[in-house]
Amino acid sequence: MERTIQKTVAVSPESWVTIDVYGDADAPGLVMVPGVMSDAHTWRHVAREIHAWPSVTVVNRRGRVPSGPLTRAYTLQTEIADLVAVLNEVQGAEALFGWSYGGLIALMAAGEHPVRQVIAYEPVIRPFARDALPALAVAADDQDWDRSVEIVNTDISGFRNEHVEALRADRQGWSVLRRLSEPLHAELAALNASPAPEKLALRAERTDLVIGEANIGSSPYGTAFESIRRRLDQPCTWVLPGQGHLAHIHAPGELGKLIDSLAGC
Repeated sequence: MERTIQKTVAVSPESWVTIDVYGDADAPGLVMVPGVMSDAHTWRHVAREIHAWPSVTVVNRRGRVPSGPLTRAYTLQTEIADLVAVLNEVQGAEALFGWSYGGLIALMAAGEHPVRQVIAYEPVIRPFARDALPALAVAADDQDWDRSVEIVNTDISGFRNEHVEALRADRQGWSVLRRLSEPLHAELAALNASPAPEKLALRAERTDLVIGEANIGSSPYGTAFESIRRRLDQPCTWVLPGQGHLAHIHAPGELGKLIDSLAGC
């Protein structure tokens, strides 16, 4: 389906978030929550592949243009409150989907706001990327976004330097990554500063967890996945064959079809 509108949702006196709505904007559907190093625009290809819900609302979390700033009081709870505000705005959302940090936000929001279904792709939880925080803090202080992109790819995600250089060769793509890395340190610091909840998604009727085949049993995403699974009450687990953490980039069609297949389960 195609994007029909973009709306602004006021979430605090100092900030706001925008939402991109695909399909019937007046019909309840699926709300998607991207994680770090991504935004609503990054998820457009996946949103267009989803047809099981009459609408797909993609949240452009704060810290990403055209949404507002993180603000100095930013915490993980800020993200949860923002998502609840979005759910109140769209009204009647049937399901939540979250990726990575967005997966944790969705699962925690479903502990405060009732929702029929939560789908989380490789959600992360504390401790995550804690060893990279000092280097990210220096890069953020220096506004060295090139360094921030390097750190998230090598020190956190475990890619080789050759992968980073291939990304750098795409000047337009690298520019996007630099922009998306600006809130990275604050987001990961907030994630690690928040106590890990004992239980998640307590007000969801059903929870589905998805992991890319390449990350099963491996750090950091596979181990975070297992930590999340232990905090859920009988979640359904699914594997996306041949994929890793960046399935929305490398296989948006396959990811969209998998999300579609989970509707109404």
